[in-house]
Amino acid sequence: MADLRQSGHAGSRPKGGSGRQLLGEALTERGIISGDQLRIALIEQRKQSVPLGKLLVSLGFVSEATVRDMLSESLGQVSIDLANTIADPSAIALIPREVARRHHVLPVALQREENRLVLAVSDPNDVVALDQIRVLLREDLRLETVLARDSDITAGIEQYYGFELSIDGILHEIETGEIDYQSLQSSFDEYSQPVVRLIDSLLNDAAQQGASDIHFEPEQGFLRIRYRIDGVLRQIRSLHKNYWPAMVVRLKIMSRMNIAETRAPQDGRFSLTVSGHPIDFRVSTQLTTHGENIVLRILDRQKGIVPLERLNLPDEDLRRLKLMIARPEGMILVTGPTGSGKTTTLYSILNRLNTESVNIMTLEEPVEYPMPLIRQTSVNEAAKMDFANGIRSMMRQDPDVILVGEIRDRDTAEMAFRAAMTGHQVYTTLHTNSAIGVVPRLLDLGVLPDIMAGNIIGVVAQRLVRLLCTHCRQPVQIDESATRLLGRGGQQAPRVVWRSVGCRECSGQGYRGRRAIMELLKVDADIDELIARRATAREIRQVAISKGFQPLVEQGLRLVRDGLSSLSEVSRVVDLTDLVD
Repeated sequence: MADLRQSGHAGSRPKGGSGRQLLGEALTERGIISGDQLRIALIEQRKQSVPLGKLLVSLGFVSEATVRDMLSESLGQVSIDLANTIADPSAIALIPREVARRHHVLPVALQREENRLVLAVSDPNDVVALDQIRVLLREDLRLETVLARDSDITAGIEQYYGFELSIDGILHEIETGEIDYQSLQSSFDEYSQPVVRLIDSLLNDAAQQGASDIHFEPEQGFLRIRYRIDGVLRQIRSLHKNYWPAMVVRLKIMSRMNIAETRAPQDGRFSLTVSGHPIDFRVSTQLTTHGENIVLRILDRQKGIVPLERLNLPDEDLRRLKLMIARPEGMILVTGPTGSGKTTTLYSILNRLNTESVNIMTLEEPVEYPMPLIRQTSVNEAAKMDFANGIRSMMRQDPDVILVGEIRDRDTAEMAFRAAMTGHQVYTTLHTNSAIGVVPRLLDLGVLPDIMAGNIIGVVAQRLVRLLCTHCRQPVQIDESATRLLGRGGQQAPRVVWRSVGCRECSGQGYRGRRAIMELLKVDADIDELIARRATAREIRQVAISKGFQPLVEQGLRLVRDGLSSLSEVSRVVDLTDLVD
């Protein structure tokens, strides 16, 4: 292990006053080791010229994880747990095995957008090794080191080098059986199994492609693997059905499920570091006619929390949303179908409110993105912690802001409104087709109009629209019907619109990335009065539009006018039929 090359007594400091605390001194000050243990290690260090951290571990005084964390803190160096990390094959390919072994390093991730290679090291002060590795890399590629345990790097080198890591190569190995088991170590290494590497490679590939879900779908004679990318399912691989049983077992073990249970649905989750940052996987199994169907939801913590300013809202809508958030009590509802980005919007709002002076509590099913300071709770039916009981319990915890994952029934709705009426700010989701559709939906759940009026701050309805790939999109002449459609409300219709084509950059899809379109209904006194007297949705809509409300369809058409998306894509997520002659 790396250290600060401590020698002498525990209180010695390096000359120059760098402010970095010595490893031995830090460990003794925190009571992790005694002064006697440190003296023993220092005596052995003078005999062997071995880094202090490594000696402390070999003497059994501390664990490698403790030394790693202390070094990380004293050096200001980011640490990583390689045991729960999937290394990127493209990063592994940049550094030969002999170099990795000689300098005791492991390439972890190649972050192409930032042009950076993340390298796990046990001694970040080994300047000679880092310089020699930089020589192997192209000049524009930056090197970032992260601190890892010595034994984890050794295991990682043996694990990733010498085995096929690409999906195609692993599939070829499985199908042909071309693997030399005699060359493997005598002790059993689960990573030597091709199925283990196949699952890891699929998880890494899906995360790098920006997939939100992975579907493993058994058919009569084969297994279909699909990714959901930008809201659309895309078939990636087809495997022979004989390999599915072993893959099921591997996924269940990772998710801590019962591998013997094959008939009842199961849910699980696990976390891994992929491409250098943590990702959570939520796993669900369902028995079908051809075997167990497994779907993994990919929850990337870095992408899950976006500042409000990066939601790409028009200036007026962003101002209106900030005004809604500024209200001290009441309810804000976010609506839309599954996968429309409701959770991202809610977490972005909570992230803005999250300070030491505010107590934020959430009740979710399950907790998707862990956030500091916020008290997050998962719904647990076995412990009788449903949404209604959870809200009742949270109100005794002195919250300022409450997030309820979803309003599904009358009890949850009543408790959520009770919290909003007693001085709390409540955020929740509801499944409706539009912002104005919230009112009839709540009436259907049994919420009285008098309760709704005055307690709903506003409603956000949203969809996610795919953006055209800028590398291959093509202009097309606009026809008469499209001109009328895009020229609605006095807008200037463009002379051309853009259509999707498909190229290598977008994997032949014609689209790359998505953007949220939102309609924001700010509930004021006039709309409160309409709600209280059970006005129709048409009446509420007319009053809202007169106050600046812009429906989803207008937001979608704006993307088409700006050349960011196509009419066919907008019509996929927003109903345009009422606008077409």
